[in-house]
Amino acid sequence: IMLIFFIVTTVFVKEAGIEVNKPDASRAFLHKNANIFIAITEDGDVWLDKREVSVDSVRANLERLLTEQPTDYVFIQADIKAKHGVVVEVMDQVKAAGIDRIAVAARN
Repeated sequence: IMLIFFIVTTVFVKEAGIEVNKPDASRAFLHKNANIFIAITEDGDVWLDKREVSVDSVRANLERLLTEQPTDYVFIQADIKAKHGVVVEVMDQVKAAGIDRIAVAARN
């Protein structure tokens, strides 16, 4: 089962390598064990580990990161204007890399 958490923080922007305009949420919380962040810009550009990557390479890059930083969670910061199709494709790549717990960043 995929768990989606709404989280709030400005630290995440630095971790993903790009600033995005996150959507609002009525309830949000911060997961303290966050260490892998993926950002999706308004234009659909994907950033992982402070580098721009293609959607198709998210899985390979994530698998590499997981050997260095094992975690159960991946946090996605999608711009409020990002197309949901790109977000879903990125989520599929994350799941293919073996991560079932995906949190989506929002602001409160």
